[in-house]
Amino acid sequence: MDKNTVIGFLLIVVVIFAFSWLNRPTAEQLAMQQHYQDSIAKIALVEKQKAVQEEYKKQQEELAFSALPDSAKVARLQGNFGNWASVMVGTDGITTLENEVLEIRISNKGGKVTYACLKEYDTFDKKPLVLQDETTSDFNLALVTADNKVLNTQDMYFQPVDVASDKVTMRLNVGPDRYLDFVYSLVPNDYMVNFSVKGTGLNGLLSPSTTSLNLMWAQDIIQKEKGRKLEDRYVGLYYKYVADDVENLNEVKSENKEIQERLKWVGFKDMFFSSVLIAEEGFESSKLDSKVIPAGSIMKQFKMTASVPFDLQGSKSTDMRFYFGPNKFALLRDYDDNAEVEEDYLTLGKLVPLGWGIFRWVNQYFIIPLFDFLSRFVSNAGVIILLLTIIVKVILYPLTRKSYLSSAKMRVLRPQVEEINAKYPGQDQALERQKATMDLYSRAGASPMSGCLPLLLQMPILVALFMFFPSAIELRHESFLWAQDLSTYDAIVSWDAQIPFISSYFGNHISLFCLLMTITNIVYTKYNMEMTNTGQQQMPGMKIMMYLMPVMFLFIFNSYASGLTYYYFLSLLITIVQTLIFRFTINEEKLLAKLEANKLKPQKRSTLMKRLEEMQKAQEEQLRKQQEARQKNKKY
Repeated sequence: MDKNTVIGFLLIVVVIFAFSWLNRPTAEQLAMQQHYQDSIAKIALVEKQKAVQEEYKKQQEELAFSALPDSAKVARLQGNFGNWASVMVGTDGITTLENEVLEIRISNKGGKVTYACLKEYDTFDKKPLVLQDETTSDFNLALVTADNKVLNTQDMYFQPVDVASDKVTMRLNVGPDRYLDFVYSLVPNDYMVNFSVKGTGLNGLLSPSTTSLNLMWAQDIIQKEKGRKLEDRYVGLYYKYVADDVENLNEVKSENKEIQERLKWVGFKDMFFSSVLIAEEGFESSKLDSKVIPAGSIMKQFKMTASVPFDLQGSKSTDMRFYFGPNKFALLRDYDDNAEVEEDYLTLGKLVPLGWGIFRWVNQYFIIPLFDFLSRFVSNAGVIILLLTIIVKVILYPLTRKSYLSSAKMRVLRPQVEEINAKYPGQDQALERQKATMDLYSRAGASPMSGCLPLLLQMPILVALFMFFPSAIELRHESFLWAQDLSTYDAIVSWDAQIPFISSYFGNHISLFCLLMTITNIVYTKYNMEMTNTGQQQMPGMKIMMYLMPVMFLFIFNSYASGLTYYYFLSLLITIVQTLIFRFTINEEKLLAKLEANKLKPQKRSTLMKRLEEMQKAQEEQLRKQQEARQKNKKY
């Protein structure tokens, strides 16, 4: 990495920090924000009290109802719900379906999935990994009756029929040959749950204009990983348009959105796991809501409402699917294997954040296949990362060597550059000094910018790896050396006290791999600065700023996945070794002799160089005129 590249990165960092500093809130703004937060807290408290009161009122009504004689109960239900009175009371019960990887529980009340557990995974504290239960999720279909009353399936009691270990029909039995079925089924070794809704004999019970049903699905996302701060970055509400791309609501702040176009699916995504509801014919008039919870075990609350087609005659079912499973790219991608038309593509792989554009392509077609290939032969994730790093470095070796060679050319020309600096000292001769230096580089066949192109060509792989490691479920709960879990930070020191600035930006721990990465980066920065010194004058404070970057990386990556910082640590070590190899294998005397020989050759100037020279001459002419004008003004 040459000086110009480093300056570019540093300028970006300085601009970001300056912008953050200049735009920091004033005392008045902080007071207004606090007032706003207090108002929100009061509203939330009022809403909570209201909910508690409503729940208490509901319980009292249920108690009063249960105390009535049976004849009075029947009369009241008949008056309130008409033909649907019989399904408003029933017996609570659970039906369990399971296969090798998934267990779900379906409640009699509501006929809905109230529990989804992934058998092959657990939480960071070794508890069963439950994606949803009866306290964190809800599901409902609204039914409009023939007399224009709105009833909710979540308040009704279904009866399980045709029960098997992998299939059940939850029947809402309104009367003889009059019922609404929720059919759930599993297939072996799969995280998909087939779900269909079908009515029989509902003419006269539901509104004759019924062509669709309003659906509501909600879920609280509970913390499942060790680092809440890192996990929260990957929690989001995602949705896919029919025959179009996948989008998501804001992952940083609360947001709601109304969508009129048809949606293929809506997903409630966690860092490594997702709950997805897929409609075979799509969702219409969807309303999506994402609410950020700043503290506690609940990170975000998601909710969707939409309409799905419904055949009142009962000749066709409304088919949907639930996906309760891991965000594993290869697994999610395979669900499109049998898709024949564009509308059938699910593109669930977009739930895995692999970056956009070329960065995603690098991950999808190079990094992930290579990681999976190595996993066939090596079981230890740390060793796989080591091998992956070596392979990537070998592939990037020609570009790295070319970048070093460019720096070496600049270094062997340093004595001549220093002679130019001595010949044209001072700020008033800066233009002549720069012209002479550029002329030297041009005649010798060296360019300060030639080392930037190899770096830019490496960027897609480097950025792709930055996106891959934190989102790779393959690293989850995989240990290596002192790191117990490569998908989260590897703390060697932790504390509970909240320290201003430190706790917010650094965290309440120190990650060892991140610390090693920082130390290695500082060593490499020092060595690289010595190697890339071209003799040109540097900006004041340049060295301090270059050493500041590794310290900033310590703050940025301290809470990231240790698999990522372990990779950066390895990558820097290999880079240092490569630099030493280049240092002792490239004969700088021969390189200088080659550059001196280039000076004797006829110079072929490109169109770009010609334009730069013309611009430089125009600038010199303008400066000459300005100097002449100043001298005339002094005479008068």
